[in-house]
Amino acid sequence: MTSPSTPAPPRAGRREWSALAVLVLVVMLLAVDGTVLHLAVPSLTADISPSATQLLWIGDIYSFVLAGLLITMGNVADRIGRKRLLLIGSATFGIASAIAAFSPNPEILIATRALLGIAGATLMPSTLSIVRAMFADAKQRTTAIAIWSAGAMAGAAVGPLVGGVLLEHFWWGSVFLINLPIMALVLIAGPILIPESHGDTSQRVDLVSSVLSIVAIVPVVYAVKHWVGSGWDLSVPIFALAGVAFGAIFVRRQLRLTHPLLDISLFRVPAFAGTVAANGLAIFAFVGLLYFFSQYLQLVRGYGPLQAGSAELPTTLASMVVVVFVGALGARLGAGRAIALGLAVGAVGLVGMGLTTFRPSYLGLGIALVVVGLGIGVTMTLSTDAVVSAVPEQRAGAASAISETAYELGVALGIAVLGSIHLAMYRSHLDLPSGTDPSDAATAEASLAVTVGTVTDPVVVDHARTAFATAVQTTSYVAAALLFVAAVVAWRVIPSPRNVTVVDHGAH
Repeated sequence: MTSPSTPAPPRAGRREWSALAVLVLVVMLLAVDGTVLHLAVPSLTADISPSATQLLWIGDIYSFVLAGLLITMGNVADRIGRKRLLLIGSATFGIASAIAAFSPNPEILIATRALLGIAGATLMPSTLSIVRAMFADAKQRTTAIAIWSAGAMAGAAVGPLVGGVLLEHFWWGSVFLINLPIMALVLIAGPILIPESHGDTSQRVDLVSSVLSIVAIVPVVYAVKHWVGSGWDLSVPIFALAGVAFGAIFVRRQLRLTHPLLDISLFRVPAFAGTVAANGLAIFAFVGLLYFFSQYLQLVRGYGPLQAGSAELPTTLASMVVVVFVGALGARLGAGRAIALGLAVGAVGLVGMGLTTFRPSYLGLGIALVVVGLGIGVTMTLSTDAVVSAVPEQRAGAASAISETAYELGVALGIAVLGSIHLAMYRSHLDLPSGTDPSDAATAEASLAVTVGTVTDPVVVDHARTAFATAVQTTSYVAAALLFVAAVVAWRVIPSPRNVTVVDHGAH
């Protein structure tokens, strides 16, 4: 709120809103890149024959690397200039996309997806902190961040539709080539429209903290993936404990540094910690389920890529509709209650998806997807707004990086954890008849995509499809339970002052 003695902050004009359009394109593209590959799994599997483990790595190494580097890149953006880092990242992202499109084997595709993650890490915090710097007026900033959040949500959900259109006409690598014209537009329009902004330029980025932030995140995720995907062995506790240990060292180091890479003290504020957790959990459930839901539509329901992408469109539209009413909802209920409501609505939608998994009609599934989109859209917008508005402008990049790390870690863990739970459920429900050819049984055990493409015994294929659908149903319920728990936490932990659009703490 602005006191009477303080002059009102300047309002954004046409140039700022045009710049926002460019930034939303970037964040949409990054979100598309996180999900567009899901639809390409069947054709990609047929072309370069990745193993089940390689397939998971292709799906989520992008988010692992992105999440690991976001905190570092948010600080780099504050220091060298957010616009400069955005333009460097855009050029790198375009080059990496071109290489990924023509990858001849799984190893090169995994490597180029990692490079895309590095480039993406320079783009995500830059976009959000530039929005924070451009829109000083609190109401305008709420609207701008709602549009930004809708872009992220729409990108994650529209990825399958974009992928579907491309895969109907071109090979799987085409899903990467769509990045090139967007990045070209950013490199042309960005220097003209986007103003340069900095945070604290006096301190260098602490490289030790950067390394620790990466080695804390990736080993824990790997341990979960390996445990559920390949079974328990000695590497699971070793990697998990290593990640936790490095995480503890990272936290201790941040608390001692005068200029930490990650301001841990922010997490002592319940509103900040609660909104970051809500943001991460919402996207965890949403993207984690979306990863194998696209495969379910194609491999179980028999939809083509375009039809499957269209079937997921209700989520996109619902998440975009949120922009119209989310400001009023936040003002009426208060941030905490509104975020809790969004999480609860998302959970109801996930339960609906589970209940309609085996229904032959699409109608119930479509309604459930709308409910999920509404709930996750409300949660994402309000939690992002609350996080970015809770810090001084010079720390906007670091706060944006925390928010984006929660988002990307949610994506990575969602695919890894829910994907691994789904794989475990699939294998436990795969009840093949006695006398099944051993090679067919081994294929079915490994992957439904390969089974549908190569196994000629219709009984094996039918059993595998049923097991996959059952696993989708079970995992939907698991994701719903997580969101219900998060809703209770948000209701109790995040403050809910009413009739306040955003509390501007920029003058700290």
